[in-house]
This record gives sequence, structure tokens and C-alpha cells, in this order.
Amino acid sequence: MSTTGPTKNTVKTLWHTVISSAAWPWFQKVLVFTIFSLVVNHLASQESFPDGGSYRFPLEGFISSIALCILIGIIAEFNFKFYKKKHFDKKVEMVTIVWFMASTLGYITLMYIPVNIILNIVTGGQTELYYLVIGLLITLLLSFIMISLLYAQDLYNLYQLSIKDAEITIESGAKTTKLTYENIACFYSENKIVYAVQNDGKTITSDFTLNALEERLNDQLFLRANRQIIIHKDAVDQIEKIENGKLRVRLKAAVKNDAIAEINISRYKRKAFMDWFS
Repeated sequence: MSTTGPTKNTVKTLWHTVISSAAWPWFQKVLVFTIFSLVVNHLASQESFPDGGSYRFPLEGFISSIALCILIGIIAEFNFKFYKKKHFDKKVEMVTIVWFMASTLGYITLMYIPVNIILNIVTGGQTELYYLVIGLLITLLLSFIMISLLYAQDLYNLYQLSIKDAEITIESGAKTTKLTYENIACFYSENKIVYAVQNDGKTITSDFTLNALEERLNDQLFLRANRQIIIHKDAVDQIEKIENGKLRVRLKAAVKNDAIAEINISRYKRKAFMDWFS
């Protein structure tokens, strides 16, 4: 009787359990640290080249670089969580990514200099400015490459989520409704009540204010057209030029309400609207 089938199923189940667990992201990071350290240390000196006649495994450098990678990884992880909570959950854009990378490298610099000085004191070495600067620049370059490898997929997933799959919880009295961004045509205010309009024309009252929604929503998808309404880019059906440089916007959603039947964009906001829509 063959046991190959059950064994394969057990291994497959175990593998799916591992990759779906909370430890999997850290396993991936440790794997990147290990491979990165091996490559860097084997390229650092001629005697560490695998095809060299006097090859010697760079054990000391490998261990120290793993420790440094873990420290850098901890700094990057804390900073990524901060940016995710404050920025990336709402919108992922190049400017924010650059600030995340720059601030992470800044924290690494603040960590590197005192740690390097302390190690030199402990080992009895001398801290020379030239070697300190060169070591810092190399560390920052390698950190940039490593952080890019570690968080590229996370940033892409967050970008996809913020554009397509994101949702907002609408509370209206005792009722709570979750709407995905792609199912929302607009939000509008009438008689101090804010309504969420779905693509099928269904309207839901909301406890939000338009100002609160404007801060919360992804502004790559939503725009505050005027004081009364926030519209979704994909909900726009027609744009018409009218008098005094203004625009008139019609939405795809069939809602019988004067507040959103025809949306006027002032000439002062016309350029911002067209830049956003294009």
C-alpha cells in the first residue's frame, strides 16, 4: 500500500500553514538577510570568491552583517508600520515612498555612527572620519537595495488595495454599511446630512462630514468638486464646458436629485479637476 499520496498531502498542508502564518513575512525577511549577507561578503574580498584558490568562508563578516541586517530590518519595519498607518493605508504615491525611504536611511545613519564609534572603542580601534564616511555610504547603499527588495511587494499590494479593493464603513444611526471604493459614485451634502451614492443609484445616509471624508478617502480616486459633493473618478460620465470658464459634470449614477444631477466646477478649480481626471 503506497503512502506517497498522504505524505504529499501532509507536506502540502504544512507548507500552506507556514506561508499563511504571521511568521511567514519574517521568514521571508530573514531569508533575504541571509542571501544578501552571503552575496555581499563573498564579493567583499578576493579570498572570499568561491572560485578562488584560497577560498575561505567569511564567517566573521557573515555573522556581523546578519546582525546589522536584522538591526536595519527592525528600523525599516517600525518606520514602514508608521507610514502604513499614517499614509500608505490611504494612498501610495511616489512622494510618500521617497519620504519613507529617506527617513529610514536617516534613522540608519543615526544608528550607524554611534554604534561604529562604540565598537571601535570596545575593540581598541581608532575611529577615522574617512573610513566612517565610506562605511556609512556603503551601508546606506546596501540598505537602500535591501529595503527595496523587502517592501516592494508590500507597497504594490497596498497600492492595489488603495485603488481597487479599499472600502469605507458608513455609519448611519444604528446601521453600519461597508462600501468598496469602486461601488461608490459620490458623497453629497444636503441640509447638513451627508449621503453616499452607490453606482446603482442607491443612497445611504452617513454620519460623516464631507471634510472628514475628504481627509479619509484616496484623492487619486475621489475629488471634492465643490462644497456640496465629492465624486469618484470612474463615476464621471460627461464633462461640459460652460460659461465663465466653468465645467459641468454629469455622473453615470441615475439619481434624481438636483444636488448631483449637474455638478458645477468653478473656473478656479477647473485645472485641478482636469489634472485629477486625466
